[in-house]
Amino acid sequence: MSSKHKDFTSTSASTPVQPRTVVQTKSEGALDVTSLVTVAVLIAAGLILDLTVGKAISAIGIGPEFVIASFCLAIIVLKPRAVQSIIIGLIAGAVIQITTSLPGADLVAEPIAALVMFAFVSGSFAKSKIMPFVGSFVTTTISGLIFAAIAIPAKHAGFDLFLVMVPVILGTALFNAIVVQALAAPLTQVTNHQ
Repeated sequence: MSSKHKDFTSTSASTPVQPRTVVQTKSEGALDVTSLVTVAVLIAAGLILDLTVGKAISAIGIGPEFVIASFCLAIIVLKPRAVQSIIIGLIAGAVIQITTSLPGADLVAEPIAALVMFAFVSGSFAKSKIMPFVGSFVTTTISGLIFAAIAIPAKHAGFDLFLVMVPVILGTALFNAIVVQALAAPLTQVTNHQ
């Protein structure tokens, strides 16, 4: 070996070898791999529930939308940033395309609704014990109203369709609010996100 090149692979007796350590730092508000997996699992579970339980429950007039409940839970548990919340809403909207009666409408409604849920999670109401209920009720209602605002002109319908949709929207919002309120605290504890 020439004198110009040092051999870094060998150590001298006077220099002890230090073990390498990896320090994991978490960026404030960043979603790590575990968080992304949590989002995926929740939204997938919501879709499966929509395709099974949701269809059965809709026979009695309430059309639960478990994917919306799932992204509300994801935002409550993970506390993402605003942009990340919008992306979670876009993912949920894309998944809802599998079951929707109006393709595309949820791609508009869910990102906006996710931003509403973000506002509840990051606002002054965040520490309230009923925030999951109120936040998911308002989020689902806004999602439904946006969907209705797109669906009514798309179907060339009038105000009569809106009057039919409002009780369904509010029933779905109530159902989602109960589900989210029941699952938010246990899910937060299980995933260790405080």
